[in-house]
Amino acid sequence: MMRVKFLLSVSILFALSTDIYAQRRAKAEDNEESYKSFTSFGVTTNTNSGILGGAVFRQSSALGSKLFGKNQYRYLALELVNVKHPKELSQQDFVTGARLVYGKQNYLFVLRPEYGRELTLFSRQDDEGISISGILAAGPSLGLEKPYMVQFQSSDGVVTEPFDPVKHAGSTQTTGIVGAGSFFQGFGQTKIVPGLHVKTAMSFELSAFRENVTGVEIGFIAEAFTRKVQIMAFAENRSFFTSGYLTLYFGSKKR
Repeated sequence: MMRVKFLLSVSILFALSTDIYAQRRAKAEDNEESYKSFTSFGVTTNTNSGILGGAVFRQSSALGSKLFGKNQYRYLALELVNVKHPKELSQQDFVTGARLVYGKQNYLFVLRPEYGRELTLFSRQDDEGISISGILAAGPSLGLEKPYMVQFQSSDGVVTEPFDPVKHAGSTQTTGIVGAGSFFQGFGQTKIVPGLHVKTAMSFELSAFRENVTGVEIGFIAEAFTRKVQIMAFAENRSFFTSGYLTLYFGSKKR
């Protein structure tokens, strides 16, 4: 008799807990589906850049269908990043105080439009916890090969011109590089190098308020250009790049 009562009590508790769990899950799904778009801006860093690698705009729009039973979104993004060569080393002249990356021939800036899918893996309940989603996106890469300008002491005085590995490598004591030129010089001589890229990422939404978006995106990018990008004059340059990246983003949600 005691065993029957115990089994009956366990059955009732299991039924109640299942019903409560189903109600909470349905509520969470309803709350999640009520948000149709996520728009955010962010700053990014990657293994091919400095601390500040670039800026990102990203937007996710809800789709009517599910994938593997999970909510999915159309993922759109636009990134502008600076890609550096592993051999880049900034040096400072102890006499003039000027900084120079000797041997640097070009900057490489990359504009990346992206299209893909974002799949919600774990959803937050109310305003607690962390929402986790997976991202797969791809798109064209617009490489901007901008000349690295140097200040060169010639017999006619100091001139600012793009770094020339033939001319400037043979500098003497009376003629030589005295420092780097202005970053804003040389944009008129920028060359376009087209390419393609693909990325995979995980997005972690950390915001404390349902209407706001604060989070990080961590992922991996593979990128190929139609030719080698001449970043450094005295090192091997590549047409294929890989990098890990981290983006900190802020934005809002709309119903």
